[in-house]
Amino acid sequence: MSRIGFRGYMIIAVSILVITVGGLYFFNMNRVAPTATKKASGVQITQSTAGEYQTVIKDGRYLVSAARGITASSEPNQLDVQHFESSLLKFSKTQFKPAQYIFQEGQYLSSDTVTGLLGRKSNDDANGLNPEDNGKNDNSRNPLYIQTLTEQDFMSKQGNDLKLSGMVVGVAMNTQDQYQKEQYGATYTQNISDADRIAYGKKIAPKLLAQIRSQSGVPNDVPIVIAMYANAPADSLAPGGFYAQAKSTHGDDLGEWTDISDKSIVLPKEANDASKLGNDENSGFANFKNDIANFFPNIAGATAVANFKSGVLTQMNVTVNTQFYSQTEIDSFTTYVAQSALKFLPSNVPVRIVIKTANDTQAILTRNENDKAFTTTILD
Repeated sequence: MSRIGFRGYMIIAVSILVITVGGLYFFNMNRVAPTATKKASGVQITQSTAGEYQTVIKDGRYLVSAARGITASSEPNQLDVQHFESSLLKFSKTQFKPAQYIFQEGQYLSSDTVTGLLGRKSNDDANGLNPEDNGKNDNSRNPLYIQTLTEQDFMSKQGNDLKLSGMVVGVAMNTQDQYQKEQYGATYTQNISDADRIAYGKKIAPKLLAQIRSQSGVPNDVPIVIAMYANAPADSLAPGGFYAQAKSTHGDDLGEWTDISDKSIVLPKEANDASKLGNDENSGFANFKNDIANFFPNIAGATAVANFKSGVLTQMNVTVNTQFYSQTEIDSFTTYVAQSALKFLPSNVPVRIVIKTANDTQAILTRNENDKAFTTTILD
């Protein structure tokens, strides 16, 4: 019997350990299922939040609309891009209650369909809702009345499936149309009167309704609401708003039009503005502006956009422009702005304040309806 030294025993022991571990690994690889998280498949809905819609998730992703963001021309006022959609969702809550319906981004009007609807009527496209080109290149031309449209779907549960139970389609109408007399030439602005805009919107609404009803999957008796929005002029500091609605409960029959009184104004109001809308809010904002300017003289200016529905304030967005450079100045000023806003700005509506320089955003303050304090985010 041969003698094995200590070193030999160690080599044998390590070899046995490696073989054992390797065998167990191979054994387990053939018996234990992978532990990677499996992506959810099918259609799910998000958890409910008080006052908000549950939304549709498909295969683990938020279900988006293929037709979202399509426009007839470049947006005349960028403020309308976000305000149109956010205001449409608020309007939809008055038609289809969040506690009873599930929200789904528009799935029935395809991108090709929406592109065609926003085009000019022609021999090649009879479905175009904008008027045909009359060949003029001055203010006698036929303007583009319809800038964009957005579909919102409202679903209800039917067993394990979702059923379309309502639709809202917002139509953004131009108050101005910009055009060129020649390619790469100067840009001209054609104003569209309120009367012409309103009349043209009512004219095309039945055609739009018929196109919606003709889409696959849209029942003949599902309620469809069409809401008309007036874009703001290109140089406006405030966005536009919804001004009329009509509802179809069956087929191509569109009910009577009713007014929607949405309006946004800029604070401080101009000296020649004789309207009473926003007078109280204007006084409070003036006190707020003076107070923060007295605290820190480096303010370049402060403005606010106040949103009203039927004459009642619903939201205020404030922008404060500064020339601060040090972090301690920003911190101190932001703290003071929050205190001053609690004192002078409305407490019963959401308020958002952005403090910024010409190039950067320095801080964002937000307060929801009836909150006791602002939530502050300072950006380094």
